[in-house]
Amino acid sequence: MLHEVVYCGVCTYPVDYCEFSGKLKRCKVWLQENHAELYAKMYGDDDEVAAVSSKLGESSIGEEREEKLEKDLKKLQTKQENKEQRELAKKLSSKVIVKREARTKRKFIVAISGLEVFEIDMKKLAKTFASKFATGCSVSKNAEKKEEIVIQGDVLDEVVAYIHSLLEEKGLKDVKVETIDTKKKKKPETPAVK
Repeated sequence: MLHEVVYCGVCTYPVDYCEFSGKLKRCKVWLQENHAELYAKMYGDDDEVAAVSSKLGESSIGEEREEKLEKDLKKLQTKQENKEQRELAKKLSSKVIVKREARTKRKFIVAISGLEVFEIDMKKLAKTFASKFATGCSVSKNAEKKEEIVIQGDVLDEVVAYIHSLLEEKGLKDVKVETIDTKKKKKPETPAVK
């Protein structure tokens, strides 16, 4: 017989393990409000406990405690919102750099860096590029010790288009995708001396 596991809204542990979270009192309050039958089963709904809790609820101490819990909850929510806003601002302020470099006469590689900020699995993306462009592709560390994807071949335009579509899927249209095209300079031809 399988039973459904209920996760606590306060500590995110299964309710059987709330006692190990250090937030047992708040967890019990949450469990009683959201899953009364499970609370009664786990902690027993004794008449004495109910009487004490009703007296506590009537007293000013219970109200102060409830107000304190509400304030703590609001603080946690604002902290979480601020953290999410900072992460979004960090993502929007960063940029993806796609660089094409000449290897030999007609051979090129395309290096993509700056994707680690967007929580994109670099190895999966490298595999996707390898199959999409039918070419060699790998993940390596660049000079700044950050991961970059290196694709063999001159696929700069296709890569930029794919990255734009990938970022739009994640809801990040405003991220800058900078392209750098470094071609080896041809040696100036010297006129033949007669």
